Amino acid sequence: MNEGKTRRLRRILQQDNRTVIVPMDHGVTVGPIQGITNMQTITDQLVKGGVDAILVHKGIAKRVNNGNTGLIVMLSGMTNLSPNINSKVQVCSVKEAIRVGADAVSVHVNVGAQDEDKMLQTLGKVAEECEAFGLPLLAMMYPRGPKIPNEHEPEVVAHAARIGAELGADIIKTNYTGNIETFKAVIEGCPVPVVIAGGPKCKSLQEVLQTTSDALKAGAAGLSIGRNVFQCDSPTQITKALSAIVHKGASVEQALKIFGEKR
Repeated sequence: MNEGKTRRLRRILQQDNRTVIVPMDHGVTVGPIQGITNMQTITDQLVKGGVDAILVHKGIAKRVNNGNTGLIVMLSGMTNLSPNINSKVQVCSVKEAIRVGADAVSVHVNVGAQDEDKMLQTLGKVAEECEAFGLPLLAMMYPRGPKIPNEHEPEVVAHAARIGAELGADIIKTNYTGNIETFKAVIEGCPVPVVIAGGPKCKSLQEVLQTTSDALKAGAAGLSIGRNVFQCDSPTQITKALSAIVHKGASVEQALKIFGEKR
């Protein structure tokens, strides 16, 4: 890995090679939903909670002050109003992301979708550009398509993660398979760090914390969770709780106590 990538990755992955990322690129897909109506307010709350990096689109990156927190700029986009929502297209260049101060960029690929070929082509092209500029690349690799009845099935998750690594990503974000043993196989088959996606809003705080804890036991490098953080009653406290699990080895019970502390 070149020197530039190594230095920038230190702003995303901490010394323990783990990270807490909160993606807030949802405004393109679904609009200004609860939690991300005011981007500076939510960013301030996450920074206060100790988030390692936020992930946003270029327009938001220009307008929010994220302090010393890592900044990942999303290069892919598509709205939920599109008849082909699973076809993510490139909406920002690597150079443009660098101009707004990105520490890393992200590309979204829906493996198995109708336009998988175009998304893989974009991933390969962006990986080459990132290598040239010394910029880390986080690949969001989701198994989604007509041949995939279960997006959390271990074999398809492992395949999706491996594709991202094969095509040059430095960090992979993908679905958690549901248990420690099956996710271990995903980790073992992927030669770069893997972080788990949050998916739809969970039923309870304990579910979010338990999933995080289990993923780490399987070998995950952390998490990239959006709605379950920014739509929480206290984004600051849940970020503190998740960071304690990821970076301090806190148990779920200890993390729940941290969440319940004075806000």
